[in-house]
Amino acid sequence: MIEEMELPCAYGHFAEGQSTEPPFLVFLYPESRNFAADGIAYFKKRKLHIELYTDYKSVELEERIETVLESHGFFYARSEVWIESERLYEVLYEMEV
Repeated sequence: MIEEMELPCAYGHFAEGQSTEPPFLVFLYPESRNFAADGIAYFKKRKLHIELYTDYKSVELEERIETVLESHGFFYARSEVWIESERLYEVLYEMEV
């Protein structure tokens, strides 16, 4: 699914010396929310974060990412922040998989 977004991407972060110019994506699974029954993880759910970094606001790019998420049936929450120290916008998509 991430590859369908057609942007450079990395899990967690880009390795030292491997960073790329924006726009790019970082994705990670920061936690799980498993349902337990009879002492086992009966139903496993993981939180997925997809972070879009751009040096300018791009509604078109955000819509492209959202179209991919929706085509795979994901319900997501979206938030946005300007990271002054990096001079980048971060758009965060949070969902459970």
